[in-house]
Amino acid sequence: MSQGFRLGDFTIRWLQGGEFEIDGGSMFGVVPRVLWEKKCASTPDNHVLLANSPMLLQTGQSNVLIDTGLGNKLTPKQRGIFRVRAEWDLVAGLSRLGLCRDSISHVILTHGDFDHAGGVTMLNDSGGLELTFPAAMYYLQRQEWEDVLAPNIRSASAYWPENFAGLVAGKNLHLVEGEEEILPGVRLARTGGHTRGHQAVWLESGGQIALHLGDLLPMPCNSNPLWITAYDNFPLDSVAAKERFLGQAGAKDAWFLFYHDPKILACKLDGDGAVREAFYGSQNPLAATESCLKTIPQF
Repeated sequence: MSQGFRLGDFTIRWLQGGEFEIDGGSMFGVVPRVLWEKKCASTPDNHVLLANSPMLLQTGQSNVLIDTGLGNKLTPKQRGIFRVRAEWDLVAGLSRLGLCRDSISHVILTHGDFDHAGGVTMLNDSGGLELTFPAAMYYLQRQEWEDVLAPNIRSASAYWPENFAGLVAGKNLHLVEGEEEILPGVRLARTGGHTRGHQAVWLESGGQIALHLGDLLPMPCNSNPLWITAYDNFPLDSVAAKERFLGQAGAKDAWFLFYHDPKILACKLDGDGAVREAFYGSQNPLAATESCLKTIPQF
């Protein structure tokens, strides 16, 4: 669990949603390894470590969760296939903050892939399946929900029905139509690209702005608009959306928030896409360096 990152009156904490290793080439699409390995460390057999770090946003009135991690439902075979390196610890992480499952009022899903939506449901002590956050309203783009219910041959491997059991549109699932402010200072916007209904999260409080681009910008090393993942279902849409949102965020001097980077949790980028300020959180020793302490809001 990371230290709190202050954005105006908001506090953001990154929780442990599991870690796994993935083929390095899949994270950078057609970009040759000789280029991307200069910016992203990999194992000898070409795998990259990815965090799955749900963000707990505390606005002062609401406890909002952005994505949910791997969950606790993976089989031993799946754990081996995905090379799981750290366990989903989301509920326990909330407990350490004095929060319970019913404390979460809103759950935002950037999209429906298993590594983001796996923690929507969980296995209880009896082995039964239940919603992890039963008191929450869940937010997903309408187009994403349509594809979850009727996936194509490509997305069926990532949209697992058991991750959405118990969600009912109009009851505990709110379907967003493109762009919507769901709370003061919390705005959702469809990006498309990675999936048809993939969405971004804009945060604004006290004159400060942050943007979470989900899997359009999984790590800072993907900041080049052309460096998209091989998993993007609509690659040209991804490139166009990245150009648009990166430009908007740059004009606003916004922070970028990350779900998949195991070290950098938030950063600002310069005009060339390089990190100029970064927030690492307490789990990373670089958080204590002088440069970080000078530039990063933490407490």
